[in-house]
Amino acid sequence: MSENPRVPLLSLRQISLRFGAVEALVGVDLDVHAHQVVALVGDNGAGKSTLAKVISGVLTPDSGLIEIDGEEQTIPSPSAAHALGIATVFQDLALCGNLDVTSNIFLGRELTDGALLDDGRMEQMARSILRDLTLRIPSVRTPLSELSAGQRQAVAIARTLIGSPRLVVLDEPTAALSVAQTAEVLTYIERLRDLGHGVILISHNMNDVRAVSDRIVVLRHGRNNGSFDADTASYESILAAITGATTQDNEMMRRMAALR
Repeated sequence: MSENPRVPLLSLRQISLRFGAVEALVGVDLDVHAHQVVALVGDNGAGKSTLAKVISGVLTPDSGLIEIDGEEQTIPSPSAAHALGIATVFQDLALCGNLDVTSNIFLGRELTDGALLDDGRMEQMARSILRDLTLRIPSVRTPLSELSAGQRQAVAIARTLIGSPRLVVLDEPTAALSVAQTAEVLTYIERLRDLGHGVILISHNMNDVRAVSDRIVVLRHGRNNGSFDADTASYESILAAITGATTQDNEMMRRMAALR
């Protein structure tokens, strides 16, 4: 973690990325501190997932500055991101339904004792991670196929904690979940913050965003279009930044909807 609380855990400055003639990101700035949940919101095609892939090393920006704890870094690959303490959960989760909870948490990063898998140590660490996140999982030996969608998302979040990351990026973690499952996942996100991690939450659900975020950053057409304090910003002001409408436009639409 950053020793100086004023120094962001992650700082992006003027990040730009093109795909041919398409400007996916244009001069994007973003700061995330430890013990903070920053929501990244915007309409489809706003650049949210593209920026997540830049942070996680899947994509390399054409220009811009990336700093971790105030030091300039490059993130040329997912393994480089992991080495810098960045963990990401994309929408597909990348989990295996035929494996149990422990095997999924350590998938691709199994612990060995000589030439054999160290199942005992992995199970012990899995239990510790589940306990730290207060995850409601029946057992670390439960097959993933027997878990609910919310519990699977929880396992994907637990998997990020292998290697003690400093920053966790969550891409639409509550998509297609029930109300109860969403509430559980939001609790786990709050727990990540309590444990000292910086969290980037990408979501279309403004209720979820406002429930757990400290700050809300809006992208529109690949550009910054507003940064809001989650506790004080109005729904209308955030919606205006997302859509490009004025606050007055959104207030008029809200009143018209109430008259129907």
